[in-house]
Amino acid sequence: MPGLVEPHDALAAAVQQVSAPHALLATNVVKCTYADWSLQIVQSSDENYIDQLVPVMKDLRHSDGAAHLIQALNQVSADREADIERMCNSNHQEFVNSVNSLQRVREGTMTLTSEIMTLSQSIQASTEKLAEQKKALVDSQGVRQNIDEATLALKDCLEVLRLANQVHELLGKKNHYAALRALDELRNVHLRQVTRYKIAEMIEKSVPATQTLIREAVMTDLNTWLFRIRETSQFLGEVAFYHTEMRRARQKERLDKDEYLGSFKLNSAIELVADESEEFDVLNNDEVQVDFSPLYECMHIHDALGQNDRFRTEYAATRRRQKELLLPASLNLLDEDGSGLSSLLEGIAGFAIVERATMKKTDGLRTFVDVDELWDSMCQSAITLISSALPTVDNDEKLLKIKSVIALFIQTMDSWGYSVTSLDALLLTLFEKYAQLLKKRFSDDFQE
Repeated sequence: MPGLVEPHDALAAAVQQVSAPHALLATNVVKCTYADWSLQIVQSSDENYIDQLVPVMKDLRHSDGAAHLIQALNQVSADREADIERMCNSNHQEFVNSVNSLQRVREGTMTLTSEIMTLSQSIQASTEKLAEQKKALVDSQGVRQNIDEATLALKDCLEVLRLANQVHELLGKKNHYAALRALDELRNVHLRQVTRYKIAEMIEKSVPATQTLIREAVMTDLNTWLFRIRETSQFLGEVAFYHTEMRRARQKERLDKDEYLGSFKLNSAIELVADESEEFDVLNNDEVQVDFSPLYECMHIHDALGQNDRFRTEYAATRRRQKELLLPASLNLLDEDGSGLSSLLEGIAGFAIVERATMKKTDGLRTFVDVDELWDSMCQSAITLISSALPTVDNDEKLLKIKSVIALFIQTMDSWGYSVTSLDALLLTLFEKYAQLLKKRFSDDFQE
């Protein structure tokens, strides 16, 4: 027969049977403390476990077996604790290793965090420093750009000043036309590049004054040239008279060889053709050279300044004043060598020759009307002076010398295309005077 089963054992077996399948599903808290770490395992209970315990608890309530139930539960709890302790003991080393690994990870993490913080601070400091450097770079770039612009502006201004100084240097060297061209280049080219600077305004305002300086300088040179021309006029006339005498001599030689040429006077077309092999430039020869360069330069400058009319007027007035200076207040026809009359006519001839050459060499500066007006004025003045001094001449031979000088003057000026009608009338007056002197001398001889 099987042995009897104790109630206590039967209750424990029943609790064990009910709780065994659901032991791991019940709510248990397993605490394993190693160093500072706690592992907590929580599991949800199963409703079936409660449902199976309810009938057992009801039976125990009616049979006063609560103490046995508690004892059974304590037994099960102790068994479970033993199982948990056994499980913990078997996994102790793994937990320790895990904890150590976690500690090392934590330390590494903290170290890495510290390094990251340090790196972050370093990056922040570097960023601030970089921002300051970038700001300084931007500022330096702005300063550099300002310096470049200032340097370029300074170069342009220095170039403008150099050209302005060059204008005055050229003026000092009397290179007036080059100075005017440099001034024009300065005004129309270089000043436009520095219009935003005050120096451009200052130089622009000084341009008219500089133009006036150039004009006054070239007019000074021209007046000097005109003075030299006036001083040279008598010698120029003397050379022209000598050339006319040479033509007379050659014409006489041709007449001796061919009487047919006797019907052609000096300055006739035939005589000019016959004598063209003996070309002679009165204005440029071994004895005298007249350089018109100062006049040309003055004309170019006034043309560039747009003052042609003003220059033409001033030049005409200057020549009229020089013409007045050329004529003496009185004339002496009784000097032994006749130098007074010769000097007067040579000066008039040289003056008129320069006028005719100026008219031919320039365009519009001197017109036929201007030149002929001066010529007529000089002729009338000379005729007046000669006529006033003529009554003092009482010697027919002296009168012939006077007539020879005047005839030479007429032939010379006729070759330059001047009208000599009034001078021909003067020759008739001289002839009448000469006739009177001959009649007087014949009367005196007849009375003797």
